[in-house]
Amino acid sequence: MTVSREVELEGHIIDSGMMQSCFGIIMDLGGSFSVQEFDIGRHKDEESYARMLVEADDEAQLQSIVHELHQHGVNPSDPKDATLVPAPDDQVVPHGFYSTTNHPTFIRHDGEWVEVEDVEMDCAVVVEDGDSPRAYTKVLNAIEEGDMVVTDETGIKVQPPERPRDSGGAFGFMQGGVSSERPSESTIRKIANAIEETKKEGGKVMAVCGPALIHSGAREDLARLVREGYVDILSAGNGFAVHDIERDIYGTSLGMDTESLDHPRHGHKHHIYTISEVIREGGIEAAVESGTIESGVMYECIDNDRPFVLAGSIRDDGPLPDTITDAVEAQNAIREQAHEADMVLMLSTLLHSVAVGNCLPSTTRVVCVDINPATVTQLLDRGSAQAVGMVTDIGTFVPILARQLLGEE
Repeated sequence: MTVSREVELEGHIIDSGMMQSCFGIIMDLGGSFSVQEFDIGRHKDEESYARMLVEADDEAQLQSIVHELHQHGVNPSDPKDATLVPAPDDQVVPHGFYSTTNHPTFIRHDGEWVEVEDVEMDCAVVVEDGDSPRAYTKVLNAIEEGDMVVTDETGIKVQPPERPRDSGGAFGFMQGGVSSERPSESTIRKIANAIEETKKEGGKVMAVCGPALIHSGAREDLARLVREGYVDILSAGNGFAVHDIERDIYGTSLGMDTESLDHPRHGHKHHIYTISEVIREGGIEAAVESGTIESGVMYECIDNDRPFVLAGSIRDDGPLPDTITDAVEAQNAIREQAHEADMVLMLSTLLHSVAVGNCLPSTTRVVCVDINPATVTQLLDRGSAQAVGMVTDIGTFVPILARQLLGEE
C-alpha cells in the first residue's frame, strides 16, 4: 500500500538542474516517481513544464519528500488556499507554522496568489485580509497575538531563482563562482560593471565591512566610493568605525600606521582614546560637525547622508555612542537595511556578513571578498543565486574596484 501526491515544476527546469535535483531528492528519501506530463521549452526564452506523481510507503515519508521538493520550487498541481491560524500569544506561533526560505514565495488566499513581502529565511508568514490582502514575513519575536500565521505547506509556492542561461549582461557572471589565489582584475571589472548597472537601475549598493579593511589600507578608497555614491548603505561593527576614526585622528589603525607600518609610542592606546573623544562629542555626527573627525568612511557617511548601522558585540571596547548594543534592535536595523539593498558587498567580515545574509532574499546580488576561502564559501552557500566570491586581500580589492569605478584605470 502506497500513498501519492501529484506535483509540478515549471521554468528553466532542465538547464538549471532543477529537474535532476528533484529526481535525486525523491530517490534519496526512498520514494518513487512517474512523469505524467513533460513539455520541453525548445528555445532560450521558453520555459519547460513537468507534472509527476510522487509515491511513498506512508504519509510521513511522503510529507518528508514533498517538504524537500517544495524548497526547490516544486508545488502541488492542485493548490488549495493556505491554512491560517491565529497566533495564541505575543512571540508565540501556532504549531506547524510555515518556516520560510529566502526564495520568492507566494501564498494562496481566497483563490489568488499573493506575493510575500520582505522574504528572508527562518521567518513566519502573516496574512492580512482586506480588499487587497497582504502577506509578509515576521521574525518570531515580532509575532503579535492574533496574527494570522500560515501553517503547514498547503497553498504555498516557492520560486527559487534559476541560474542564468548565459553569461550575457552585467550580472551574468554572478553564479556562485569563487575566484581564488590572486586578485583578478577582470572579475573586479565585472563587479564594477554590476555596481554601475545597479545604480543605473536606481538600485542601492550596501557595503558590509570589517576592521581588516581599515588595517589593510583600503580606507581612503572605500571613503571615495561612499562620497561618489557607489556605496549607499553601510553595515559594520563598532571596531570598523573605531579604527576608521582612529586613522583620522591619530594616523593609526589599532595602533599601527597603515602607511609606514610603524607602531608609534603609546599607539596601542589610540583606539580607546578615539572612543573617548567621540563619546565626549556625543557621537560620530557631532564629532564630524565639530571638526574632530575630518576624513574617512564614517566622515563621508555623515557628510553625504549615507545611512549606516553599527551592530555591537560582546567584544566591543567603549562602545561608540552610535553602536547598537541591543542584539534584537541591531538585528532589526540590519534587516531594514537588507530589505533596501539591491546589491551587497561583503568585505572581509564573516560575522556581520552572515547577519546581513540571513536577512537577504536569494535574488539579491552578492559579492563576497575575504582572504580566507572558508569564509567566502560559507557566505556564498547561504543561498544567493546571484553571487560571486573572491579569495584575496581586501587591501588590494577595494583600491582596484575604486579605480575602475572612478575611471582611473
